[in-house]
Amino acid sequence: MGAAKHIQETFQKEFAGKKDDLFNYKALQRERLIEFRKEKRAIVRLEKPTNIARAHTLGYKAKKGFVVARVRIRKGSGKHKRPVAGRRPKRMGVKKLTRRLSIQAIAEQRVARKFKNCEVLNSYYIGDDGKTHYFEVILVDTSAPEIVSDREINWICGKNQKGRAFRGLTSRGKKSRGLRRKGSGAEKVRPSLRARKRQAK
Repeated sequence: MGAAKHIQETFQKEFAGKKDDLFNYKALQRERLIEFRKEKRAIVRLEKPTNIARAHTLGYKAKKGFVVARVRIRKGSGKHKRPVAGRRPKRMGVKKLTRRLSIQAIAEQRVARKFKNCEVLNSYYIGDDGKTHYFEVILVDTSAPEIVSDREINWICGKNQKGRAFRGLTSRGKKSRGLRRKGSGAEKVRPSLRARKRQAK
């Protein structure tokens, strides 16, 4: 078994909370999350990905121009103030109001605002505890010479890739827009959510 496959299986066992004769994977994940929660900043730049096997499958390379950041997002539907003016009881609630974006897409946007000179390539789940979700976001510095000269990744330097996280061009953004579906039943999904009089979704 290769190293990448072994790392991937180890993380899957941690997420599932498994135990065997050698390791208590649930305890390993718990210790990691405790370290994450101790961090005061919500967005932290990392020297290398935590789950390096997953990062490589999403396009990460260990070279100049690639940046990895861990971000935490609070669980739940976000903050909602109770209405001051009168409402029907049905409309007075502040709970069970879901977010329009997935939490992972929100994580990508927050990191994109932090690293303004970079574009979001992709992101992946790294864990969650009782209060927060943790994701790692892979960014690319589009002005770095190493990126411009790399034929495999320099497509992200194009003008049509600016603001990828905010325009729903990342993998998670495309899923939120319903672009994983094709054919019958998905006629109103394309070309975009704003087209066709907002009839998509």
